Amino acid sequence: MTFPVIGVVGGGQLARMMAPAAVALGFELRVLAEAPDVSAVSAVAQAPVGDYRDLDTLRRFARGVDVLTFDHEHVPTEHLQTLIAEGVNVQPRPDALINAQDKLVMRAAIAKLGLPNPAWAAVSSVADIVAFGDANGWPVVLKMPRGGYDGKGVKMLDDAAEAAAAADWFTAMSPLLVEAKVAFSRELSALVARTPGGEAKAWPVAESIQVDGVCDEVIAPAPGLPADVEAAAEAAALRIAEAFGVTGVMAAELFETPGAGAGYLVNELAMRPHNTGHWTMDGSVTGQFEQHLRAVLDLPLGATGALGDIVVMKNFLGGANADLFSAYPAALAAEPTVKVHSYGKSVRPGRKIGHVNVVGSAGDTVDDVRARATTVASIIRDGAAPAASTSTREGQR
Repeated sequence: MTFPVIGVVGGGQLARMMAPAAVALGFELRVLAEAPDVSAVSAVAQAPVGDYRDLDTLRRFARGVDVLTFDHEHVPTEHLQTLIAEGVNVQPRPDALINAQDKLVMRAAIAKLGLPNPAWAAVSSVADIVAFGDANGWPVVLKMPRGGYDGKGVKMLDDAAEAAAAADWFTAMSPLLVEAKVAFSRELSALVARTPGGEAKAWPVAESIQVDGVCDEVIAPAPGLPADVEAAAEAAALRIAEAFGVTGVMAAELFETPGAGAGYLVNELAMRPHNTGHWTMDGSVTGQFEQHLRAVLDLPLGATGALGDIVVMKNFLGGANADLFSAYPAALAAEPTVKVHSYGKSVRPGRKIGHVNVVGSAGDTVDDVRARATTVASIIRDGAAPAASTSTREGQR
């Protein structure tokens, strides 16, 4: 029996975290890395450096792999279509991936499915933004359709004067996406996986907490989520995956809107393992990275149930402590039940460099589990335990 070879375009932390799952299943993982020092390079045996925007580089990398998948969504669609025409097994396919690459395409596709979007429009001038704001109410959210992530490429505009100050965005990209600012109670993540053969499974809907536009914490299952909203959000994510022909893991990021419409609105899509799914690595029967590999190979999917009533994922970003390992003795001693995942990155202020997972025990409250996760993440980040948690719900990205 020959075990498959999986090629991953992109050498970030998502590719790095696919490696243990591949090793456990006996698969070979190869990574097309952006540079020799990116996160995944130290975790895989073969990580050639190359430009994912160059078709010949992609062709060379794809030779000898059984399936080509992704750490990010930025590979040019036309290159993927060429590779498919040349016989490369690309998963997910570019017709699905485009909905994560281009927010305007995604908004139109979600509307066609009849699922709840915020009010939105494609705009090509300041006058278009002003007309939208006057019609739908201020403030509005201006987004670059391509390339934005973690709050980048997003601008909140309070009035027509601020819209005029955003005119230079049209020199970088046009049209842009403008959306009505959503009045939401919190952000949710509906994570699913689907195979080319059409099998699909969903994890429990989780709550995600953002700080400065970056995912800070995830709580699964989302505490206190009404059963009808949970069912609708899960059904929406599965419907999107089926309608778009998604393969692999897909995260549907949602706004919870109590008392309005379906109780949620679609925010964004990601067609790969996602930060809001990191809790599944230690808190679910099947983690998202193993499930992604199963899915793109068209293997039967694993069970997705949570391993505890409360699971918390807490990111740690670059902070005061430049030597992360020096903090491990204190961090691991402080909370022995916490699982630490470090991404092998150098420390830079605000850079996402790792996360911790905690599965709650009997009798734990959500606040108990959050506090344990925050303690360990803070010791690693700053070299000291926190005085208090600073996580808040905010942001339309």
